[in-house]
Amino acid sequence: MRNKFLNTGQPGFHPLRKICIVIRGLKFAVLSDFSVAYKLVLSIVVLAACIAFRDWIDVAAVLIATAVMIIAEILNTAIEALCDFIEPEKNPRIGMIKDIAAAAVGISILLWLIVLVVESYAVVNHLIV
Repeated sequence: MRNKFLNTGQPGFHPLRKICIVIRGLKFAVLSDFSVAYKLVLSIVVLAACIAFRDWIDVAAVLIATAVMIIAEILNTAIEALCDFIEPEKNPRIGMIKDIAAAAVGISILLWLIVLVVESYAVVNHLIV
């Protein structure tokens, strides 16, 4: 794939190649990062319950919250890896960058957790009634 800003790489846009790269990146994130894997499993459980009860708004809420959380986790992992690659020694500025990225993850996890708790409560409430 040609980088239009750096004018490097091969010319041409191949959507199938892009999809393969996305799948490879997601597979790597799920298999190598336990925090992504267990959150994905929890989301799938709640999502399955929402689908079983045909609560489509709840399905959308869980999907959006999970997507935001996974995006934040993946970006945080990429930022930390890049920081460690650039500066392997301890550096307070790099630490600050990592803390900011971790704060973004923390906010997304809080949102995801709130959505999962609310939806789990709705599913349990639906079972009782």
